[in-house]
Amino acid sequence: MTQTSRSHLYRHFHRIAWLATALAACLIVFGAFVRLSNAGLSCPDWPTCYGRATWPTRVDQIVDHAATAIRAVDPSKAWREQFHRMVAGVLGVLVLVLALLAARKRRWGIGQILTAAALVATSIHFYMGGYALASVHPADVIPEAARIKFITAGALALLGEGILLQAALRWSNLDAARVSALTLAVIIFQALLGMWTVTWLLKPIVVMGHLLGGLTTFALLTWTAWRATDQPILSAEARLLRWLLISGLALLGLQIALGGWTSANYAAWACGTDFPKCAGYWWPEHDFHQGFVLWRGVGVDFEGGILDNPARVAIQMAHRLMAGVVFVYLLGLAVKLLRMPGLRGWGVALSLLVCAQVGLGISNVMFALPLPIAILHNAGAVALLFVLVTLLARLRPPEGMP
Repeated sequence: MTQTSRSHLYRHFHRIAWLATALAACLIVFGAFVRLSNAGLSCPDWPTCYGRATWPTRVDQIVDHAATAIRAVDPSKAWREQFHRMVAGVLGVLVLVLALLAARKRRWGIGQILTAAALVATSIHFYMGGYALASVHPADVIPEAARIKFITAGALALLGEGILLQAALRWSNLDAARVSALTLAVIIFQALLGMWTVTWLLKPIVVMGHLLGGLTTFALLTWTAWRATDQPILSAEARLLRWLLISGLALLGLQIALGGWTSANYAAWACGTDFPKCAGYWWPEHDFHQGFVLWRGVGVDFEGGILDNPARVAIQMAHRLMAGVVFVYLLGLAVKLLRMPGLRGWGVALSLLVCAQVGLGISNVMFALPLPIAILHNAGAVALLFVLVTLLARLRPPEGMP
């Protein structure tokens, strides 16, 4: 982002962007805590929790609510899920503010952002109305009035997303307005994934998508914050490094997706506590076909996992093999950075984070997935993403170079 484009931004824009970036990082790590502590279905309805804006603090507070047919009230877990939603709501407001501030100089920019936000807010109203109507009927019977409200909610949400994506694609230059509109579209879709995570009973493809959506939001906010701060790192090899960083981000994204798929299918224990072997074998019995079926219909409760162990072994082995590829690539990138003036500190950070992340992954296996280490493993992915996106946002060739 050039100095000229920065002058169009509100003077505290970069501070808001950094606050949103920090909140997104905390939200991802806390979301890992919610998922790994088996609290992902502790509020079976959405966006309320057993009909409450907060959460029940006692079992006897919820006597006759439709959500109790899905899960019994557990206050010790319900607060985790609902608090996570509340923090996500605050992040959504911050992203909306960033989009409005960044779009001020665009023709019809504020109008487009506000229209999209209003459509999405209205869609939530229709969804809650449909849920209220459906909840008084048996689970396999959806009354026509509720069905209409659900369809209307979906159409409004899609229309709002379409307006944001159209703005992001139509506006020229990769600046704050374009990226902020895209970030708002991503976080709205992320809210939908959060709803589907609950209503579709922890369906693995949705759980994995929710993780990827959170990290995508974090990456976009990190890019926006750095570009608004305008602290470039000049390097004659900036063009080459950008391509290396983009490749690293693609590999890291694939590995994060495999990690999310492993967690969503409860495959972290598939090999027992053996490493580098799996259940005593270098190449144990596995079933990649069943392990990577992405869609298994709606209505199945996936909490605890439904796959046979050979399918889970296949998922675990794929995650391990890809970890080796990412480790070699990112360590090689770190070595290159160590050899370049002005980038040695980033090279040290990247090499330490890569080694720590591998160590945490191995520890997860050998110590049977202790909660603190599993959460740190998720935090390590956030830290690696931060380093790669930071370098991508800040690296620029010296003036006069293409």
